[in-house]
Amino acid sequence: MKLSLWPSSAEPVADILAEARAADADGWHGVWLADHYMPNTGDLSRDDGPMHEVWGLLPAVAAVTSRVRVGTLVSPTTIHHPALLAKRAATVDHVSGGRFVLGMGAGWQRNEHDAYGFELPGPRTLVDRFDEALRATRSLLDEKRTTFRGQFFDIDDAPAEPKPLQERLPILVGAKGPRMLRLTARHAQEWNTWGLPESAARVRAALLAAAEQVGRTDPLWTTTNWMLDVDGATPTAGRVATGSVAELQDLAGRYVEAGFDEFILPTWNLGATTAERQDRAARIKADVFGPVLDG
Repeated sequence: MKLSLWPSSAEPVADILAEARAADADGWHGVWLADHYMPNTGDLSRDDGPMHEVWGLLPAVAAVTSRVRVGTLVSPTTIHHPALLAKRAATVDHVSGGRFVLGMGAGWQRNEHDAYGFELPGPRTLVDRFDEALRATRSLLDEKRTTFRGQFFDIDDAPAEPKPLQERLPILVGAKGPRMLRLTARHAQEWNTWGLPESAARVRAALLAAAEQVGRTDPLWTTTNWMLDVDGATPTAGRVATGSVAELQDLAGRYVEAGFDEFILPTWNLGATTAERQDRAARIKADVFGPVLDG
């Protein structure tokens, strides 16, 4: 299993880039960033906290690193048109020298859609729109010209050059519902979910069943994330798990047993300064995941 890092987009840009440089130097597999315009409150209320725009950050992260994969978790297609996603992804792939992963999602954060005037339709329409966005983006990334006639997107003989440096730039989908898992199995190369080992494993099993249902034969790269801390001040609650090194080693081993290819570690809860977050992330990498990481 590979181990990647997820810095908070609320931190100063200099801190985000410092974490990315350290990840690149210290053997992490990837650096991922969220795609949101404002902090999530769980409802329609607004939070004035900072949130840097991910497509402004990604070229900088790509430019200051040389080895790690770089990607989004995930870009909502309610906000980003397929042409924008394809052009941005191809460009960042060139900036990174072929290390970019395009994370895509249907969209979900209510307060940012309401605040900025982005439509957030009901579940059926949301997934219908995502299906079109996924297929149109894939075509723009791969084909010389794209014509797409859909209910939500209309693309006419559109070029999208230059193509990515990667022969097939991977699309990652963040999803857990049955229909979204089928779309992932049919169109994506990678998949992401939140979850502790048992719950994440159940969704992964549903994804593999969907892959069998749609006749997929090539493997999917499966990733998951959870906030961890070794003997931290934050108790195990919400999306944070804390414990002794031995307890978290057991947790890491259960992710491996569940078949996940990559664990993505958010650093949001690991300290108030860059140095604190780097030190605690390095300890988790070495002491917790060290015994189960691939070379």
